[in-house]
Amino acid sequence: MNKHFYQKCIASALALIMFFSLFAGANPAKAEAALNINADGAILVDGETGKVLYEKNADSVLGIASMTKMMTEYILLDAVKKGKVKWDQEYTPSDLVYKISQNRDLSNVPLRADGKYNVRELYDAMAIYSANAATIAIAEIIGGSETNFVKMMNEKAGKLGLKDFKFVNSSGLNNRDYKGEQPQGTGAEDENVMSARAVAKLAFHLINDFPDVLKTASTPKKTFREGTEDRIEMINWNWMLPELDYGYQGMDGLKTGTTDFAGYCFTGTAGRDGKRFITVVQNAKDSSGKGGYKARFDETRKMMDYAFSNYSKEKIVPKHYQVKGQKTIPVIKGKENEVKIYTKSAINMIVHNGDEKNYQPVLVLDKKKINKDGKLTAPIKKGEKVGYVTVKPKNGEKVSFLTGEDQIQVDVIAAQDVEKANWFVLMMRGVGNFFGDVWHGIASTVKGWFK
Repeated sequence: MNKHFYQKCIASALALIMFFSLFAGANPAKAEAALNINADGAILVDGETGKVLYEKNADSVLGIASMTKMMTEYILLDAVKKGKVKWDQEYTPSDLVYKISQNRDLSNVPLRADGKYNVRELYDAMAIYSANAATIAIAEIIGGSETNFVKMMNEKAGKLGLKDFKFVNSSGLNNRDYKGEQPQGTGAEDENVMSARAVAKLAFHLINDFPDVLKTASTPKKTFREGTEDRIEMINWNWMLPELDYGYQGMDGLKTGTTDFAGYCFTGTAGRDGKRFITVVQNAKDSSGKGGYKARFDETRKMMDYAFSNYSKEKIVPKHYQVKGQKTIPVIKGKENEVKIYTKSAINMIVHNGDEKNYQPVLVLDKKKINKDGKLTAPIKKGEKVGYVTVKPKNGEKVSFLTGEDQIQVDVIAAQDVEKANWFVLMMRGVGNFFGDVWHGIASTVKGWFK
């Protein structure tokens, strides 16, 4: 063996190390090759922080079909919370709701024209069985008409910070199913559209603002109108619930959707081992390019398996952490000249396995609290917020969140009280500073004589 052979071996070894180091900490949002999701649009996010872990055409505006109902659910749950709607409130079907409910080619529970139904059973039919007429009924209860409710949907989407969306009805049907009675101002062939990112953001807000939605969404079977001749067994269309055909451990939501225009869609969420993930697939297909119920669940399973296997929740910043070199802030007009600061609580974050040391804490001080010289003004109370700490990857890689880049942050607070100094102390400091400045000036002048 000669010198050149050893050099080649060393070079090869170094190349392998560099290769694996690049991919060990690679941004999973770029890991399309690892997942190869067969769908027109897809996204995988952390359900607690909204951190994006994988995406494919996530900003393409596509059909969403009955995933629409997540917005109707959000508005209903918000109305109930604010006391605008009550669960036991009764409703008699309008002519439109009655007619659509009789169409068994659509997902529906048949409603009687003279029947009385409370909001709770209509909500169950919508969330579990994706009942379209029941959804329109809820829209009429809240908005007075579905036309008004559609305006509310688009307004709410804007307030939630969604982009790339258009709602034309409350249920996700194609407007042709309304037989000319679709909401005013919408086209006869219109259908609701959103990007995968917008769908994920809606789901993120839904499960975090109203976590009880998962109790209903995770119900595998329920009887509508139990004890009456109108009873109908509702089997949840989310067949990934653990009790159903494509059962997945921890799956407890959220909404399927299917139309000719949208294809086979699914927003899933599953939680286990202290982790929760949200996935979205739009127009999912199998390996042969054919869409189907199984395809949307298979593609969802790929992302869920990838997330649970490759990500862990780690403590990136402990409670009462002090950023190196920024453990104190100068204070003016106080009995002390500085105050110790630290994080109010810890920062826990979902990270790629082994990647936790790639993140560094960054202190951001509240500009309203500090002067132009970066000093706080006494008095300062222990526990008073003075800024926040966020975390950034050391390698400069961009971390994407559904709700902004600095979504992961924790308050930074004063660790002790700093009382305001009395007038005499402040006066003496002023005098001291004055003579100090005078002496400094004299010293500089004298020093200049000898240059």
